[in-house]
Amino acid sequence: MKRTIITATLIALALPAMAQDTAAPEGAPSDWNQGGGEQDEALGLVPDHENGIYTYEVCSACHGLNGWGLPDGTFPQIAGQHPNVAIKQLADIRALNRDNPTMYPFSLPQEIGGAQSIADVAAYIASLPMNPDNGVGAGDNLELGAQLYADNCVQCHGEQGEGSNEKFYPRIQGQHYEYLLRQYQWIKEGKRRNANPEMVAQIQKFTDEDTAAVLDYVSRLKPPAELLGAPDWVNPDFDW
Repeated sequence: MKRTIITATLIALALPAMAQDTAAPEGAPSDWNQGGGEQDEALGLVPDHENGIYTYEVCSACHGLNGWGLPDGTFPQIAGQHPNVAIKQLADIRALNRDNPTMYPFSLPQEIGGAQSIADVAAYIASLPMNPDNGVGAGDNLELGAQLYADNCVQCHGEQGEGSNEKFYPRIQGQHYEYLLRQYQWIKEGKRRNANPEMVAQIQKFTDEDTAAVLDYVSRLKPPAELLGAPDWVNPDFDW
């Protein structure tokens, strides 16, 4: 009960910050994958599944108990994400290398624990089956989107948007279109400070039409069947 009350309080504190962006703290790092600190520590730990479940309860307040997020893009699907990617993003948010005023209070050590909990929850998130029916775009310019993806995105994100755990490239297949669109714009504008600078430079030439087309295409890249949950799947690790 105590944990539920704390989580509810954090939601109330965090929601007013959703519509605003935080300024980069003075002296904050800007390297997209500088490593060190909690990131390196968590990467070297053996995940504990039971603590991953316990820690994820905090995350579920926004991402849902399935980890499927929301089709309107308010919160991303995180189920099935590579553990190294989840570790990096959590560590970056905690180190103020990525501005996320909504998530920041949930990620603090006093709420979810230290580096061990980062490793635990990242492994748990990676184990969750993915949403088979994520939000997609309009579907009216997919040929252009496919060409743009092949020319610009495959090298890092893979033919099917599978990404790479070893290289910290996120899995973007099955992600909600509206979330992809928002993060893309923030990366392009420099608001997503821990983004790969090669990507930041590469997408500067994209028009609004290009952006909509390629992200619509990405949103329709389906994960392999073995990673997908049934449409009516409910997470058995929690009491609904």
